[in-house]
Amino acid sequence: MKRLDTTSATFSSDLKALLGERGGQASPVAEPVRAILADVRSRGDVALCEYTARFDRLDVPAEQLRISAEEIEREAALVPAELMEALHVAARRIEAFHRAQMPDDLDFTDAEGVRLGMRWTALDAVGLYVPGGKAAYPSSVLMNAIPARVAGVKRVAMCVPSPDGVLNPLVLAAARLCGVDEVYRIGGAQAVGAMAFGTDLVAPVDRIVGPGNAFVAEAKRQVFGHVGIDSIAGPSEVVVVADNKNDPRLTALDLLAQAEHDELAQSILITTDVAFGEEVAKAVEVELETLPRAAIAARSWADHGAVIIVRDFDEAAEIVNDLAPEHLEVMLDEPRAFSEKIRHAGAIFMGRNCPEAVGDYVGGPNHVLPTSRTARFASGLSVFDFLKRTTTIEADQSALKLIGPAGVALARAEGLDAHALSLSARLDKFRA
Repeated sequence: MKRLDTTSATFSSDLKALLGERGGQASPVAEPVRAILADVRSRGDVALCEYTARFDRLDVPAEQLRISAEEIEREAALVPAELMEALHVAARRIEAFHRAQMPDDLDFTDAEGVRLGMRWTALDAVGLYVPGGKAAYPSSVLMNAIPARVAGVKRVAMCVPSPDGVLNPLVLAAARLCGVDEVYRIGGAQAVGAMAFGTDLVAPVDRIVGPGNAFVAEAKRQVFGHVGIDSIAGPSEVVVVADNKNDPRLTALDLLAQAEHDELAQSILITTDVAFGEEVAKAVEVELETLPRAAIAARSWADHGAVIIVRDFDEAAEIVNDLAPEHLEVMLDEPRAFSEKIRHAGAIFMGRNCPEAVGDYVGGPNHVLPTSRTARFASGLSVFDFLKRTTTIEADQSALKLIGPAGVALARAEGLDAHALSLSARLDKFRA
């Protein structure tokens, strides 16, 4: 775990090194992924079956790659009632927040009499990738499928790997709850290729969303442009800004909640109190003694964790903006005042009793967020990822007389004569 102090002569270089850890590296799996995508595009379902047998140790014919409605119902029925109730609570809150995001169309007539508009329409089809490796994430099903449904997407197809043929009941229960009945037992880059290019079994989609491993992330990068994607997600990260009024153990647990995701995850504490920072660091070590995913969390904390000591919380805000974290916890007396200084963060959790884990499951806002400092220019998943804008212009003769001459002048200045004539010919006809 790194210790940084803004009073140190080496702080600038230390911070630069910390920033340099996140993103920007070339993918080591680019070429294997390229080959898989080309193979799926060329051989379709045959390639899907071969890769499923190779990577998931599941040998099934193409027609059995789609999980039947009966299988979904059977697996979902295995979920205990209290877990189903938890899914319902989360789904209700996620749907309410995303329904509040839905935009209104524009339609107005300006001073020159031109009627202008913008209307929102949903994508036709979306593909959802759900991991099935180190852990299963039914919460990701809710966070990706619900905004799509709220936006009005008619078709949502889901791919989830089932190593050795084992299905995850909670994931399938979440899919059923979201009305997703088109589910395939396909994983990895081959799943992304199937959804992007289509096969005889899997119809192509317009956008692919959802988290995955390095192969999935690289596949999404490579199919972008042919289809839309949500983002290229990197390892999870959290920055906790806390004063010494906080409980060191609770603060440590918030840091470990990110560290246990992945060995490459990053957890950073920013505080003005050196002693508090040391107490939190000690509390992390204590919790690692009993944490079930201690091996992963310990590696993350050792390699990428940091405690940054600042002079004051104005300085902390500047550092947060440099870090542009996926998640930001503000555990101060006036968290909202501090948050107003933040320009770059995927999501902000305010107060001593609002840990980031609330947002992972039951907060309401989406937990699919920009990582690796991309919060400088990107936002979390929302209904807008499943909507398109179409603008409209309606001009009659009188309106064109007012604005057309300026268009003619600009077209001629650009050397586009047909553009100019398409306007001037009408203007001449009006004068005849």
